[in-house]
Amino acid sequence: MAETNLITELGFVGLGKMGGRLAERLVHGGCSVHVYDRNPDAVARLVKLGAKPESSAKAVGDAAEIVFASLPSPEISIDVALGKDGVVHGKRRRIYVETSTSGRIAIQTIAAGMKAAGVEMLDAPVSGGVSGADAGKMAVMLAGPRAVIDEVRPYMDLYGKKFFEISDVPGGAQLIKLLNNMIGAAGIAASFEAMLIGVKAGLDPQVMCDVINASSGRNKATEEKIPEAVITRTFDTGGRVGNRTKEFKLIFAEAEELGVPLFVSSSVSQLFNYAVTQGSLNEDTTALMKHMERWVGVEVRKKN
Repeated sequence: MAETNLITELGFVGLGKMGGRLAERLVHGGCSVHVYDRNPDAVARLVKLGAKPESSAKAVGDAAEIVFASLPSPEISIDVALGKDGVVHGKRRRIYVETSTSGRIAIQTIAAGMKAAGVEMLDAPVSGGVSGADAGKMAVMLAGPRAVIDEVRPYMDLYGKKFFEISDVPGGAQLIKLLNNMIGAAGIAASFEAMLIGVKAGLDPQVMCDVINASSGRNKATEEKIPEAVITRTFDTGGRVGNRTKEFKLIFAEAEELGVPLFVSSSVSQLFNYAVTQGSLNEDTTALMKHMERWVGVEVRKKN
């Protein structure tokens, strides 16, 4: 991609399930990428693909003008960006791209700290899951100055397919990402309950999904999660229960600030919180079904 010659050195901090895949797309696209993660195995995997290892987030900021980040919590996002060894203290960093789901408050804090240091900030969370990242077909939500979007867009094209410009101020993209995930979680909960009713009554779960997906109830859970991960009993869509509970905390904070009651989401959140109490913090989101199955004494699996 010719545009990658505009900036010879990129950076990426946070090489987990999502960040590692986004960084990999940048490397495969011909970019020179400096990487850092507290997990040495994650760094080693990217180095084998051609990335350059760095010793800290600050070191990435020393080496790269545009630094991407994909991190698991608002607190870690703030520390990586602005902390003692944060990217903001690097010598070359000029644009900071936050792909994490960290919430509007954290992103606004990071943006203010970066602005004070003369660094531009782009709020750019992604959606599409592990499969979307692997295929370079992520949906990317963008909030930041037009000039920054234009400069970073050629690199994001390596992992994104659909782009949505939300606002010119960081924070707006975080909010729409959380609202999307709030709806997705409700779809999972309602779809799982429907499957349990049908299976207990003797219906074939695959046939149920086929009917629902040709009707008004279709959603990502009935189209992908149930057929591919629940009925097959693999429970491996790539998203973690812990990510959902983190997102709900952020959603509730936003709703409280804006004075919006969340009757449905409060119930859905309780389901995911229950799964955490049963040891599913780091399990796939579809593992929620295993707990719900125990309540009714059936399994939603492929019929022989």
